[in-house]
Amino acid sequence: MQRSSTVDHGELNRLFRMLGVIERVGNRLPHPFWLFWILAGVLGVVSLVLSLLGVSVILPDSGQVVAVKNLLSFTGIAFAAESALDNFAAFPPMVVIVVVLLGVSVAEQSGLLAALLRVTVVRLPTRWVTFAIAFSAMIAHIMSDSAYLVMIPLGALAFRAAGRSPVLGVMVAYVSTSAGFNASPLVTPGDAVRTALTTAAAQTVDPNYVVTPVALYFFSATSSLFLAAMITLVVEFVLAKRSDFVEDPVGDEAEREALNVHLTPVERRALRLSGITFLLFVAAVSAMLLMPGSPLRGKNGSIVQSVVVLNIGVFIALLLTVLGIVYGRTVGSILSLSAIPKIMAEGVSRVAPVIVLFFAVSQFLAYFKWTGVGSVLTVGGADLLRSLSAPHAVILLTIVLAISVLNMLITSGSAMWSILAPILVPMMMYINMAPEAAMVAFQIGDSVTNPVTPMNAYFVLALGYVQQYRKNAGIGTLMSFTVPVAAVILVAWSAYFMVWYGLGIPLGPGVHLR
Repeated sequence: MQRSSTVDHGELNRLFRMLGVIERVGNRLPHPFWLFWILAGVLGVVSLVLSLLGVSVILPDSGQVVAVKNLLSFTGIAFAAESALDNFAAFPPMVVIVVVLLGVSVAEQSGLLAALLRVTVVRLPTRWVTFAIAFSAMIAHIMSDSAYLVMIPLGALAFRAAGRSPVLGVMVAYVSTSAGFNASPLVTPGDAVRTALTTAAAQTVDPNYVVTPVALYFFSATSSLFLAAMITLVVEFVLAKRSDFVEDPVGDEAEREALNVHLTPVERRALRLSGITFLLFVAAVSAMLLMPGSPLRGKNGSIVQSVVVLNIGVFIALLLTVLGIVYGRTVGSILSLSAIPKIMAEGVSRVAPVIVLFFAVSQFLAYFKWTGVGSVLTVGGADLLRSLSAPHAVILLTIVLAISVLNMLITSGSAMWSILAPILVPMMMYINMAPEAAMVAFQIGDSVTNPVTPMNAYFVLALGYVQQYRKNAGIGTLMSFTVPVAAVILVAWSAYFMVWYGLGIPLGPGVHLR
């Protein structure tokens, strides 16, 4: 028994040394701001070579020919200059981050978020805090990208309140939100987008085939629990044992007192009023949304394509602001409404470095799209998969691996699926598999490498929060945590899918793999 324990301890030490190497190497990379400009230079050289070779692809959905364009040409330089402001202003993550942070800042500074944690997560045993944050991240996917804005600071606060490292909390929240992005116990806006693209692709083979937003509900809902459990196991039995996460990070005695589990009578009353306000807010929005002919609905009266769902960040910001004001005015942490703008400004100022980084990110992604290199990679990868003559299970696993690699560069799942669906979906149908099978394989691959790639805009956001607690943290610091979790999830989730496939369990209501 003693020998086994020694071996386990030795294995952990070897793993931590390997993670230390990842951290040191990663931290030697340039600052992310410069890293994206270096990548833009590499992209320019690649686009030059491919354009000289006349490389082009045909997009399967539209038949459009996309030829690689040279970013280093006069035309490319003109595009870079003319589009710079538009690229930055239209960069979706930046708008979502600023708007949602306005509400998050009010809810946090009022003390509402801390109070909620004190009556929920903090009361759990220490190891259950990890599972609570991980599973909460799966539920938060209903908020689409806004989930990052809510969960990352919440993770830090929850772990700090439990007397654990807030850095660990940030990392758990980030990796749970990103690696499990396509798994949720709720139907998300992303489900609506993907199923619409899948239906269009399937109807090229069968004009009557329809894929509904709940097509993968059974698999996605159970996957959310499975992934939360896997993340908890990896964190608690391996990563949390790292020496830099072991020490008690909670600061002075005043901060400890602020995180006390027990609520005062005034705080309990404020939470009750906040709860009533929450119900009234949801009821009001639902009533306006469900009203016949409501302008809040989408095309043909669609709810999943409604103003509320497509602009969920605005409603979340408004809700958090209202709840923060109700709580803060009740407990006295917000003395007047004139304090709200200052609170919001302080919250946004905390992510000012992230906004600076987003300028470089937005330019690189615009160049990547303009050159057509992304289309070449995606269509070429899909053609390779189509050429395989292998068992169905092998094809599905190959799709998972291929998408996970592509996702390191093309982090927009909807953009990638819009190109891949017209190829992979008919391919599944031609080999007597449901088009939903391609969706599952895509969703796994599109999720697992999200926390690893610095191309993910929210990687930069998470790193910014880590640096609030650990000033010398770099890309490698975050990667040394996310790489092992992503690797475990890739293997475990793929195996889970294969078991599901082997048992022939329906993916959703009336949806079978074969």
